[in-house]
Amino acid sequence: MDQNNNHTHSNGKNSDSHPNIPQIKFTKLFINGEFVDSVSGKTFDTIDPRTEQVIATVAAGDKEDVDLAVKAARQAFDHGPWPRMSGAERGRIMTKLAGLIDEHKEEVAALDTIDAGKLFVLGKIMDIPGAANTLRYYAGAADKFHGEVLKMSKPLHGYTLLEPIGVVGHIIPWNFPTTMFWLKVSPALAAGCTMIVKPAEQTPLSALFYAHLAKLAGIPDGVLNVVTGYGSTAGSSIANHMDVDKLSFTGSTKVGRLVMQAASASNLKQVSLELGGKSPLLIFNDADLEKAADLALLAIFYNKGEICVAGSRVLVQEGIYDEFVKKITEKAKSWAVGDPFDPNVKYGPQVDKKQMDKILKYIEHGKREGATLVTGGKRIGNVGYYIEPTIFTNVKEDSLIAQDEIFGPVLSVIKFKTIEDGIRSANNTKYGLAAGIVTNSLDIANTVSRSIRAGTIWINCYFAFDPSCPFGGYKESGFGRDSGMHAINKYLQTKSVVIPLVNTPWL
Repeated sequence: MDQNNNHTHSNGKNSDSHPNIPQIKFTKLFINGEFVDSVSGKTFDTIDPRTEQVIATVAAGDKEDVDLAVKAARQAFDHGPWPRMSGAERGRIMTKLAGLIDEHKEEVAALDTIDAGKLFVLGKIMDIPGAANTLRYYAGAADKFHGEVLKMSKPLHGYTLLEPIGVVGHIIPWNFPTTMFWLKVSPALAAGCTMIVKPAEQTPLSALFYAHLAKLAGIPDGVLNVVTGYGSTAGSSIANHMDVDKLSFTGSTKVGRLVMQAASASNLKQVSLELGGKSPLLIFNDADLEKAADLALLAIFYNKGEICVAGSRVLVQEGIYDEFVKKITEKAKSWAVGDPFDPNVKYGPQVDKKQMDKILKYIEHGKREGATLVTGGKRIGNVGYYIEPTIFTNVKEDSLIAQDEIFGPVLSVIKFKTIEDGIRSANNTKYGLAAGIVTNSLDIANTVSRSIRAGTIWINCYFAFDPSCPFGGYKESGFGRDSGMHAINKYLQTKSVVIPLVNTPWL
């Protein structure tokens, strides 16, 4: 490691005796309200990215297990109480479940730390409480969506009903196991749907724990099923299943295409996709350099860059470019990288060896493409999947590191001249998930935010999420929206009911 870089690191050798490590209680599939082995008896290991050691052996679901889970969800939807409850009653149970999540926040945060390498302290104060609040938001919304009375052009009385879409398949990613679980599950529960959740094979543990809490809260059997396993088996089986009415997927654009193909080839089920990103952060000449540098570091290094909206392209106006590069490089070198249970650490290990190797390959690409590596660029230590905070300058817009989603702590800094040049550069990507703007000019903020083709624009902030704010992408970043009332709409069907007015000709 470059001795000029002051990244701290702990190899986690003592981590197994860490006081926050929980006992692993749930490793089986959760189907129809019970924890069960997979039909095949197959299992897989989930690995602690801090130590490269096996945490637990988890049931590996396959087509037969998905069939059982879908059958349970279908029975619960067609004949069970959940879709037939009042919205207020569903909301009451969901609120109770949110309280149970809060009660177990330390335990679940620790599960996500040892499974995904996420910072324990942020899990405790952000991810887990945020998930509970998302559940409460939709609990409050469960009785607040309605159809409408229609003013017909003929002598007819018409109205619409909003009804739950049916059995939903949620396929969620590994980078935010808790956040993504509840971002998908909460609005579907509020709508009255039943569901099968397939967590990522890298991070199955918190999803199984949440299934346990759902049972305690009173969610009826069959409403929430969790099938752990691989995307090519369990995930594919959900996507192809003829009795799944809706798919909600978050993950890579490559896999998103496969999910769409499966949905089309089976029963033409509805699909919503939240996919990849290569989000720009535009910093203009009038920006406060100190704040801009801090925001840029947060945007790329938060959660070790494993976030779909990471600000992986920082576009800096030429008047402050040199000074900005100097400041952000100095700040990056002070970032502490190490065991995510350490409260002084800024980020922990990448989720697994495959992801670490992928990131390191992109760093080598950047070097070969002629970009200037100003800091980082290497693995830290020999145990654990740790990578230095990495910054490239003099990056060409069309280079691989400026176009591909790396999903790691690698930043490309690109210079632009005019506002129009910055907008063009920001839109020079196949993705359109998010973007950031740093400026003190209201005119610049308004002009640029309306010109960038992305689903979320943050002005003088980043990662400013809220349960009420819709989230989703343009272009190859997908379609459909999570969060807000828009998310409930994904899980509802609109039914029109028409009645002739008495003794009035209507043809």
